[in-house]
Amino acid sequence: MIKFFRHIRKNLLMENKTSKYFKYAIGEIILVMVGILLALQVNNWNEQRIEKQQESAILSQLLLEFKSNLEQLDQKISSKNETINSALQLFKYIDLEELRNKDSVDYHLARTIPFTTFDPIVNNLAISGELRLIKNDSLKQKLTYWTSEIADLREDELSWAEYRENKYVPFLVKYYQLRTIRSKAAKENLLGQYLIEDQFNTKTYEIGKSKHLEDYNVLLDQPDYEDHLERCLTKNKHSLNQSLILRQKIVDILNILNSEINR
Repeated sequence: MIKFFRHIRKNLLMENKTSKYFKYAIGEIILVMVGILLALQVNNWNEQRIEKQQESAILSQLLLEFKSNLEQLDQKISSKNETINSALQLFKYIDLEELRNKDSVDYHLARTIPFTTFDPIVNNLAISGELRLIKNDSLKQKLTYWTSEIADLREDELSWAEYRENKYVPFLVKYYQLRTIRSKAAKENLLGQYLIEDQFNTKTYEIGKSKHLEDYNVLLDQPDYEDHLERCLTKNKHSLNQSLILRQKIVDILNILNSEINR
């Protein structure tokens, strides 16, 4: 093709048709520019098609991840609700001695001990550079803030974990028998029911009740116990509120993802 154009230019010069030569040269330049623009456009279409495929794959992966995150968070919310409800019930036992009975007290004591942490899948697209592939600005913004919002909840959860380990459990050890409480928790599977999957097929061990004297009245009548119980209630309530806020954000993200994928 280049030889063909060159041959035409050569003939025009040999025939001394200068004006026609310049017109032809201009036409040839225009033709080359059109070819370049078409090539660039085809290349852009190609890149857009590839990026669209990449975005689709990212959205599908995010959908799976946030569905898993929602399932896990719902389980943690249930656990926190149970802890709060048991703390409230123990307050009733503190105030009204006639309501107390050992099985119920042991059961609710066991439910105030556990702590759970939300450990979601975190796909940091901003660091990998893949965030730019997502076209929906609202989704992009929510994903950008996702990591910091997890940190807020984790702070509340660890606050209770620290208090539990350093103050609440030692108090129970001092005024009651932790073995009895743990035995009740194992029988009721208070922790196992919140595991997403038991991939290691963990065996529950029966540790039995303590042979030592234990009197739940001694524990419930300790003035400091209601203060520890208040900390249990308040810290888990803060954590629950933060969990519910985060849950709504996950639902919002899932709604956008479903809309984008089905669009």
